[in-house]
Amino acid sequence: MFSYPAACDVAEELLELVTMVTVSCDGDRNCTLRPYDRARCTLVYLRKHDTFEQLAAGFGTGVATAWRYVNDTIEQLRSFAPSLTEALTSHHPDGYVLLDGTVAETDRVQAEGHFSGKVRREGVNLQVITADDGRLLWLSPALPGGTHDLKAAREHDIVTTCAQLDLDVLADKGYQGAGGTVITPIKRRPKTELSDKHKASNKVHAALRTPVERTISRIKQWRILRHARISPNRLTSVAAAILTLMVYT
Repeated sequence: MFSYPAACDVAEELLELVTMVTVSCDGDRNCTLRPYDRARCTLVYLRKHDTFEQLAAGFGTGVATAWRYVNDTIEQLRSFAPSLTEALTSHHPDGYVLLDGTVAETDRVQAEGHFSGKVRREGVNLQVITADDGRLLWLSPALPGGTHDLKAAREHDIVTTCAQLDLDVLADKGYQGAGGTVITPIKRRPKTELSDKHKASNKVHAALRTPVERTISRIKQWRILRHARISPNRLTSVAAAILTLMVYT
């Protein structure tokens, strides 16, 4: 772990990665903070979601300067994030992927469509795709929190892309009716009970999907995705930056 001066629970290799990205993108640009400190400032912001006033005080710079360095670095990290097709083609063709949706809460908007019934707060919908072992493959751009998971998956072309790649997708009941190669639990018909065979099948399906749920918990360790104090429009860049950090380390 590194300190800024307070501790931040991020591996040193992640700090080195962000520093290298900053150096490669900025070159010899003259800045108040050296690349190493700009990397630390950005990781603290994403991991702990400290205010820019706190970051400015901690790193001995102005609030506007801290804001500029953090946002510049987030955009640099975003540029390295894999596209959906790149992420899926990097996966073993004989395997399957796991799909789930999560809501990143925000406190800066009460616009129509951003209220999520899932968490009963405003936020944004993020689609998460992992390998069968839970390794993160892709994190989607942000959509309004009220967007249904199935609609979000279609809007991001997840269903179509997986079908084109002939890649099986295990998803929960929120994706029933998706078609393509998406496999969901067997649905009980009204006024009927599932057979023991179908109950056992659903139990296996739920067990196989456990890794994606663990990965979402890891994603939410980046506290900016727990209760963001920024415009929801900025969370697409944030999600892509976090995808870069988690994929390449």
